Amino acid sequence: MNTIKGKIALVTGGNSGIGYATAKELAAKGATVIITGRRKDAVEKAAAELDVSGRVADQGKLQDTEALVNDVSKQFGKIDILFINAGIGAFTSIEQTTEEQYDSVMNVNLKGAYFMLSKFIPYLNDGASVVFLSSNSASMSIPNSSIYASSKLALNSIMKIAALELAPRKIRVNSVSPGPTKTEIMNKFGLDQTVIDQLHDGMIGQIPLAKMGTAEDVAKLVVYLSDEAATFITGSEFVIDGGMML
Repeated sequence: MNTIKGKIALVTGGNSGIGYATAKELAAKGATVIITGRRKDAVEKAAAELDVSGRVADQGKLQDTEALVNDVSKQFGKIDILFINAGIGAFTSIEQTTEEQYDSVMNVNLKGAYFMLSKFIPYLNDGASVVFLSSNSASMSIPNSSIYASSKLALNSIMKIAALELAPRKIRVNSVSPGPTKTEIMNKFGLDQTVIDQLHDGMIGQIPLAKMGTAEDVAKLVVYLSDEAATFITGSEFVIDGGMML
């Protein structure tokens, strides 16, 4: 039985990668989907491809989040599914990390995600599902990932407390923690294909299932957690990394 049909779903960072794949999966199951992103052209392109609604909003800016909440609530009323997916990374040693890098990541991944939930709570239907995109980095000690890993570890703590606070309204809050996943993010770092292939090979060597995950893999898990089949699941982190953490 498809219990996603007719639901109102918001996916932050839905113009690419895991957010795009999740928006596509939700729309295919009959949900009314709104995606957000920072770049107007990318949001409009993705929204047209997916046949969903698009909104330009930078999760790292509280004023954008407040405007998004106002806009969405006026047009769609309350929502049933909130996938807080938008995030960025900065990978450098602790010694060489700049204040700008630290603030940039934390403003989007932690502060931005926190207030995305906070501001939408009054506009979540009872029984709604909230999913944070975390990372298996939150539970691993990988050199040069201190800022990113810290932001995701803190997010998991927020998730658990939110699950308790929202339980009286039967609102479920969970997080999904992917390992290495095939998305276009590597291309954004300006690396050539040879370097990207070498990085992929190196990561695959650390994964027992000997393959990279896909955005679609993660999307299916997010959609499952948003379905009525998962109404007894809350306050949990779901690692999807091919056994890498083992």
